[in-house]
Amino acid sequence: QVQLVESGGGLVQPGGSLRLSCAASGRTFSRYAMGWFRQAPGKEREFVAAIDWTGGSTSYADSVKGRFTASRDNAKNIVYLQMNSLKPEDTAVYYCARGSYGSISSDYNAWGQGTQVTVSS
Repeated sequence: QVQLVESGGGLVQPGGSLRLSCAASGRTFSRYAMGWFRQAPGKEREFVAAIDWTGGSTSYADSVKGRFTASRDNAKNIVYLQMNSLKPEDTAVYYCARGSYGSISSDYNAWGQGTQVTVSS
């Protein structure tokens, strides 16, 4: 059974950057697309980004397009989310997930525990 562990969250000022990492256990990492979702207090979980199994295709929510970049290293079983030009509205718990290349939660069948990102001055 796959385990996904996110890291890299923290407190950052508006306009700053963070890079989230998601390390996956198991030998099937490279067969799956990976997604990033986030959930802010009092809000539903929302799609942020997805990357296909090769890393050659990515998709993003309109709210993060041009600021966030998903990438992966299949040799290390790690997927990344580079977040630039962060805004207070990016504050949320960020989750990585494994599944098919989609933008809804049901496209994914394994989830990490989440990492908190707080954007505040």
